[in-house]
Amino acid sequence: MAGLDTKRLSLAFQSRPDLIQQVQAAAAESPAHTKLFNNIANYVCEQLHTDNNGEPAQKRRRVEAEGAAHTNGAALPARQANSLATTQNGGSADGGLSAAAAEPVLLEVKDISVSIPQRKKYDLCFTQNYLYARASNTTAPVPGIVYAWKDIEHVFYLPVPEKAQVQYNYILLPRNAALAALSKPASSTDGTATPPTLPVAEPLVFTVSATAPKPGSVGGPSAGLAASVSDSYTTLFHWAIEGQLRSVGNPYLADKNTIIVATDPKVFHSAARQSFRPTEKAVHVRAFRGSKDGYLFFLPTGILWGFKKPLLFLPLDRIVAVSYTNVLQRTFNIVVEVDIGGGGDNDDGNEEVEFGMLDQEDYNGISESYVQRHRLQDRSMAERRKAKRELAENARGEKGAGGAESEGGGGANGAQEDDGLTELQRAEQQLQDEEDEDEEDYDPGSDGDSDGSGSSSEEEDEDGDGEGGDDDEEEEEEEEGEGGEAEDGDE
Repeated sequence: MAGLDTKRLSLAFQSRPDLIQQVQAAAAESPAHTKLFNNIANYVCEQLHTDNNGEPAQKRRRVEAEGAAHTNGAALPARQANSLATTQNGGSADGGLSAAAAEPVLLEVKDISVSIPQRKKYDLCFTQNYLYARASNTTAPVPGIVYAWKDIEHVFYLPVPEKAQVQYNYILLPRNAALAALSKPASSTDGTATPPTLPVAEPLVFTVSATAPKPGSVGGPSAGLAASVSDSYTTLFHWAIEGQLRSVGNPYLADKNTIIVATDPKVFHSAARQSFRPTEKAVHVRAFRGSKDGYLFFLPTGILWGFKKPLLFLPLDRIVAVSYTNVLQRTFNIVVEVDIGGGGDNDDGNEEVEFGMLDQEDYNGISESYVQRHRLQDRSMAERRKAKRELAENARGEKGAGGAESEGGGGANGAQEDDGLTELQRAEQQLQDEEDEDEEDYDPGSDGDSDGSGSSSEEEDEDGDGEGGDDDEEEEEEEEGEGGEAEDGDE
């Protein structure tokens, strides 16, 4: 005889642990009723956790939410709510609260420690188009902690430094928030300029432990589906966040293989030994930004400084150059030049960010393992990274505008589509071909034979490398001298 399906039973009566214990006790006393208990648990799970088309309770909640939207008149269509939520999680009068509150909650995780924008424990609620926080035993979203899924530009998963117990921070950066802490008006990392008059939504930072969620802390219609990935808070939130970002077609992250960026000791790890967990490699470096102390994380996609306000993330494709200052016996400073202007051939759109008092032990790791590997000290590579970023932005814009032109295009466009490359790959290949052509066309000895050899020689003399230019000038002087003697003879 099959035993009691405790996993199914826990899914069916997750909010009633006392009932689960009673059923388990009854099954132990009367094994003949085990099959009946399993059938009841299966039926309850089917009623609670099937899709929206076959689940009466969730359908009723959806109809009620739609009715509330029409009654209140405050809820915005999803697309408008997402675009407005970017300015301050809602450019509407209520900050997008009505639009988020009108949607049924699919998943709720209780008692999560939020540190930014407010330091307090909240319940995090997942809806189809929004993620928001609400206070315990309430139903209204907390103002300022409402985020549209389509507006999330970066998501990070980082260990909390200097803690005896293993904890992790989830960091969600809305559009424009990565560089918002810089003094100049920053544009989005997708190239969209941000007017200085519009406020930018603060990041969301919340902390979870390495353990599994407590019984009864996960609720909502999708709690049954979440139970299979609730071995830890990490698996639960990874599943929920990645799933929602993909389902709404997030323009920044949905097409990426890795949505949630985590630290990787192979990319960077500190040489300093952790005092709290000495057996683990530290993936952070303590650093000051001004008078505020924090931590630098050298990630596969950029450099993040946290976890004090204001949070700052420097994407790799925005970094122009990296240099070092105040290199002393025990500490040094690192200066990162960042492109925040979004265009132009000059440096007017660049700003330097300095992080101070880094441990000298980490100098080689930062310089060799990270900066040189990504060629961040090379300005020429910065131009290439910028070109790739702009090409990706253009491709994303063309994709969002629709495929009308691509459907009606022929000739050259059709020939390009046959090569199996994406627009970004084709553009990168074109840039590489142009660089190769420039190298092939370059002839070091041709400058002296050109009509502008005089100016070229002068420039080479100033640089100290113009040996050929000196010979050309001597030949010209000899020719002029011979010409002068000939004129004197004619006279």
